[in-house]
Amino acid sequence: MIKKIDTLTSTELEELLLIWLSANYDAHSFIAKAYWQDNLALVKEQLPQAELYVYYEKNKIVGFLGMKDTYIAGIFVLSDYRNKGIGRQLLAEAKYSQDTLRLSVYAKNQKAYDFYQNNGFQLTNEHTDESTGELEYQLDWKK
Repeated sequence: MIKKIDTLTSTELEELLLIWLSANYDAHSFIAKAYWQDNLALVKEQLPQAELYVYYEKNKIVGFLGMKDTYIAGIFVLSDYRNKGIGRQLLAEAKYSQDTLRLSVYAKNQKAYDFYQNNGFQLTNEHTDESTGELEYQLDWKK
């Protein structure tokens, strides 16, 4: 079940942060874990201000999509629940609410790049992320 959350409880925030951290570790082995740990406090500040679609299974948060306006910051799913269509369902909710969407994905994260391309996103730009030194693709989607 997917719920759009407007106000996070402290427990929900902590659960989302753990999912965010573990999903980033798993998806970005080419970036030092310290980078994600160093950004955790910033994400903790930003999550309550984001538009959040949260996926629950048996009353447990197993994944979420976070966005600001039409920019998708990311889709994050616990490892045991990946490849079961949860990310696609979360993305469908975001698509339903917007006419256009934009996101960035690291070039080395081929699985995410393929996922977004398979879900209608087009490569529109590329640049180097100054904080990691990694090449990032900008992808856009239009209804």
